[in-house]
Amino acid sequence: MSAKIESFPGTPLSQADLDAGKVLTTYWKPKLEYGWDAGVAISRYLEELKNGRIIGIKCSRCRRVVVPPRVVCEWCWEPMNDWVYLQDTGTVNTYSICYIRWDASRAKEPQFPAVIWIDGASNAGFLHLLDEVDPDDVKIGMKVQAVWKPAEERAGSITDIEYFKPL
Repeated sequence: MSAKIESFPGTPLSQADLDAGKVLTTYWKPKLEYGWDAGVAISRYLEELKNGRIIGIKCSRCRRVVVPPRVVCEWCWEPMNDWVYLQDTGTVNTYSICYIRWDASRAKEPQFPAVIWIDGASNAGFLHLLDEVDPDDVKIGMKVQAVWKPAEERAGSITDIEYFKPL
């Protein structure tokens, strides 16, 4: 048995009543402040990005160099503490030609999100954007170099690298 809305007791609200102030409402905007600790490895990594450098960390047991750094090797569970400065160059491991921006709006010009293997690192590196490249020239295996924001605009974020361009 289905009930119709009209059969329930009470007074329905209308937008007109709300707009006219006939209904008591409360608007509450929460103040959401919180602290977040990136940890030892990522904090150092972000600080080095702010200084225009990419840093990784080397496992003393299996000798892998990983970026972003971490404090324990996920392959052999050895603590990692041998910091290694890496080049700001790398190789495109995979990419996409994308006409949708991060906010789901359409783009007239394509963007090229890519996984970049950083030179000197043993793992797959990180996801970033390619630019200064024609869509027909993007390819897996393409050598690229970081384009950094000006030093005074850097904040200690992966976005301190604006994009990677072909070498």
